[in-house]
Order: sequence, then C-alpha cells, then structure tokens
Amino acid sequence: MLLKEFFSGPDNCTQITAEQGSLFAKEIAGDFNPLHDIDSKRFCVPGDLLFSIVLEKYGLSKKMNFNFTGMLGHGITLDFPETDDDHIEIVGSNEKTILKVERSGKISTDNSMIDALIRDYVAFSGHNFPYVLVPLMKEQNGMINLSRPLVMYDSMCLEFEHLNFTHPKVEMLDPELSVNGKRGDAHLHFQIKSDDEVVGRGFKKIIISGIRNFEEEPMQAFVDEYLSRKEAYLESVES
Repeated sequence: MLLKEFFSGPDNCTQITAEQGSLFAKEIAGDFNPLHDIDSKRFCVPGDLLFSIVLEKYGLSKKMNFNFTGMLGHGITLDFPETDDDHIEIVGSNEKTILKVERSGKISTDNSMIDALIRDYVAFSGHNFPYVLVPLMKEQNGMINLSRPLVMYDSMCLEFEHLNFTHPKVEMLDPELSVNGKRGDAHLHFQIKSDDEVVGRGFKKIIISGIRNFEEEPMQAFVDEYLSRKEAYLESVES
C-alpha cells in the first residue's frame, strides 16, 4: 500500500515520526508548509496523512466527514480503534483527540481505488498554497502573518454518488475565503471525476490565523521563497 513507509506500529497503535510526516508532505502532497519541516519547533503531522491512514484502515464510505480537533506532533502514538461504528475518534497517547470521523453508507475496501484517490486528493490539497489561497487572500485584502504563518486544516467532507469507480481525479470548484478580524476561513470545494463522470464532491476547510492587510510585495517574496525551497528540495532528491 501507498502509506506503509509513512507510519509504523503494531495492531491499532500508530506512530508517525517527524521524518515520516515531513516526507509524506513533500513527496506525496507536494506541501512545503514550514509546519511540516522536521526541525520546526511547531512541527505537526500533515492532516492529509491522517486522512489517508483512515481510508487505508477503515475503507472509503459513501459519505465521510473529518474534523481535525488537534495538531499531532512528533512522538505521539495514535489509537485507531477496531470498530464498525459510524463515529470514530482517533486519540493520541497524550489523551487528546486528534481526529473525529463520521461515516455513512456503503464502504469500499478496494485498495487500488483508495490508493489512487489518496494520491490525487493529497496532490490537489498540497497545492492549495500558493496557487489557490494567495489569490483568495488578495481578493479579500487579507494575508497570513508572514513572520509566523499559521494555516491549519480544520475539516473536510466527502460524498459520493457511488463507489464503483477506478480512476478518480479531483478537480477544484469555486473556492471561498471569509475574513473576520484576524481570522480567515477558507472553503475549498472540489468534485471527483472518473472517466468524465462526476462520482463525488466535497470541500476542505482551512483556518488562517493572524490575518492582516494584504501587501503585494512581501506576499510575493514569501511565495517566491516557498517555491524556491520546493525547487531546491526536488533538485536534491533528483540528484
């Protein structure tokens, strides 16, 4: 399976090291958020990795809601309970709930389809910054705190017409950003197609903290640095 190198642990106990979380962010999601750097003081495991592990362990349900209730740092063991319940809570060894999952409808455990969906969804998700979020911030005259950027995965929803598909492709629909004081809530809507048929829809909600007025030059410099870090990493991997 796709995820075998990104977590470890026996039975229901799962641990994700900083190295594994950072590798997933960069290699699978193309996400270079500084929060996922190994040496970051505020390191957190990518939410998309937790989402992916849920699909691998529990299968894909016709309707699923994910609510990220805490940030997962390095060295915390997660308990993925063996259950058929429609409500699942993923709790860490620090006794804090990290993720709540609600599901309903039919379930598919087709490994090849789930792997394909994970790959395409996390690639879509990982590229939201800067290509989607920055134009939205400019439109709303609000941007992240460039000296202390904090963009957090809050929740996501998936709903399918059916689960009998094989080549899922995630496509962006109209994204939205609402700004209230120093906080921004972004809803990134998408649809999932297979062989030109729309088989599912969903959205990802992101919370942006420390919003201030948009400034073109500093924001562009931040984006340039982000893309430069990404390019340097990819060059180091290829060499």
